[in-house]
Amino acid sequence: MDNKYSNFNKTKKEAEKKVKIGIPFVVIGVLLIWFMQGGSTLGVVFGFISLLGGGFVAAMGATAFNKLKKNFKQTVLKEMFKETIPGVNYSPEYGLDERTVYATDFLKRADRFHSEDFLEGEIDGVDFISSDVKLEERHVQHTKNGTRTYYVTYFLGRVFRFEFNKEFAGCLQVLEAGSPKSRGYNKVKLESIDFNKKFKTYSTEDITAFYILTPDIQEAIYKLEQRNPGRIGLSFQGDHLFVAINNNKDTFELKMFREIDNSMVEEFKKDILVIKDFIMTLKLNNNLFKK
Repeated sequence: MDNKYSNFNKTKKEAEKKVKIGIPFVVIGVLLIWFMQGGSTLGVVFGFISLLGGGFVAAMGATAFNKLKKNFKQTVLKEMFKETIPGVNYSPEYGLDERTVYATDFLKRADRFHSEDFLEGEIDGVDFISSDVKLEERHVQHTKNGTRTYYVTYFLGRVFRFEFNKEFAGCLQVLEAGSPKSRGYNKVKLESIDFNKKFKTYSTEDITAFYILTPDIQEAIYKLEQRNPGRIGLSFQGDHLFVAINNNKDTFELKMFREIDNSMVEEFKKDILVIKDFIMTLKLNNNLFKK
């Protein structure tokens, strides 16, 4: 165990122990209530006691774990991010607002929206903001027992906005899945057959698509897609580039029952360096994107 994380791991194990103790009692309680209905009243009573008691202990553990996660982000991750990207601002409790997320113009509006782990900074003259985003769609199911409302997650991943000092005419989107949400886009076929198979390109100005998506940039997008599992989408609008990666991953989160060590923190470091990777690989700091 890494000594610098020993206190975190100690607190984490105490929280996990409560969850381990509580969950079996919850399961036993549910089973007793289910099988004893119409039978032993005493069995149902014991079922409720087991359910409530186990639920209370498990909830205590989960609450302690969530508190630990917040503390870890505010101390360890905040400092590590500043060392990795000097000047970066990390606010784990905040995220991108809905207006910024939907400005991508390819993410549909959610019935339930959540965002956290806000990052803001500058790398080699390129300003950026990003955060984790979760978008959910509301579903209603009608059954003989009544109506059930539930939510289905259709986007869980990261959204980035990069700002550079050149403004392009029109809007351009390169999408691995989905399509633009606004009207006025035309589907563009590029010379690369492989690129056209992997991505769908849409633009309000065809000349902008060919100007931005040079063979080098197409190759760069390929590389970024390969290095970042999940469905990727890029949207060039004026002097902004929006990127969304739908990878079903909640970034910068501690995992229950996994020890905190250097390898875990290195994974978090790689996750923040994705920002630098996009800037350098797409050459957002190069002459193409400068006036």
